[in-house]
Amino acid sequence: MNSFISFLSKYSLAPLVRLLFIKDIKGIDNLPKKNFILASNHQSYLDIPLCGYVCVPRRFTFIGQVDRKEGWNFIRNIIYLITEVIPVNRGDKNSKDRAFLKAVEMIKKGYCLNIYPEGTRSKTGEVQEGKWGVAKLFLETEVPVVPLGISGAFDIFPPGQKPKVKKVVKLNIGKPMFFKEELEKSKNISSSSEQYKDICIEITNKIMEEIKRLVHEN
Repeated sequence: MNSFISFLSKYSLAPLVRLLFIKDIKGIDNLPKKNFILASNHQSYLDIPLCGYVCVPRRFTFIGQVDRKEGWNFIRNIIYLITEVIPVNRGDKNSKDRAFLKAVEMIKKGYCLNIYPEGTRSKTGEVQEGKWGVAKLFLETEVPVVPLGISGAFDIFPPGQKPKVKKVVKLNIGKPMFFKEELEKSKNISSSSEQYKDICIEITNKIMEEIKRLVHEN
């Protein structure tokens, strides 16, 4: 989402999201002045506008799936185009590789990136194990990761059910995480090595633990 659309969203869509759904938000002062990777737990489709609410009026983007065959695919594709969402087919390795490279490119251009390390919505509402793509993005871009704990979104729009309007969502934004020690280690090894993978897993585990803590604090 470019600066113009993000600015418009701050004064049009964001107030509506706050009015209808958000009961409380903490840690807004933790957001860096420069761009960042926003890593959140994933409870429902509502997480997308919630993360957008956190990011506006900054330039930001998401990585959005295109592998599900749904009736609103055409509308989804138009929305993705206008808001600069990075499409990915999660069952296609080449598509995932392209999405990763595009995400790196946009972060280096100054965009924030919203990402859900769990990879898909939680079926129970509980925080699931994270995938280590978020760590690879950090190591590649050296942009801090801001953890976000969302609670209440599962009650409004659980997977497979119709959404409800309830002002029960709580957002808890953590302090930026910058893994200096892991970053230095990664610079001396191949990104295809097992050691690099271990570093990514270590970073991912730290991010997920912080997200869990933020959720439980809500």
